[in-house]
Amino acid sequence: MSKIPKNLTDKDMFKDYVEDMSIEDHFVHAEQKVKKKRQETAEAPVPAELSRAGFTPQLTDELGRALLQLKMELFRDGVKSYTFKIQRDGERIVLIPKYKQ
Repeated sequence: MSKIPKNLTDKDMFKDYVEDMSIEDHFVHAEQKVKKKRQETAEAPVPAELSRAGFTPQLTDELGRALLQLKMELFRDGVKSYTFKIQRDGERIVLIPKYKQ
């Protein structure tokens, strides 16, 4: 039999103890890996689509503001249901609101 030393601190008693991973620890570790992978893919830059190749972020922002302003004007006029028709006239591209009844 081995003799148990007396008057040890908690830290000294558990000095050489190594806890095995429990099944709960495995699940927590797996969840953390999945969460980290999701964050890495979310932070990855989105490749520009071919249809938006000529649009800079500034141009996209200006277009968004103009569309929002048009939407607000249509709402003030009582138009709530509409779509846009896109027409090309030479070098111009025109968005025409089409009202739904």
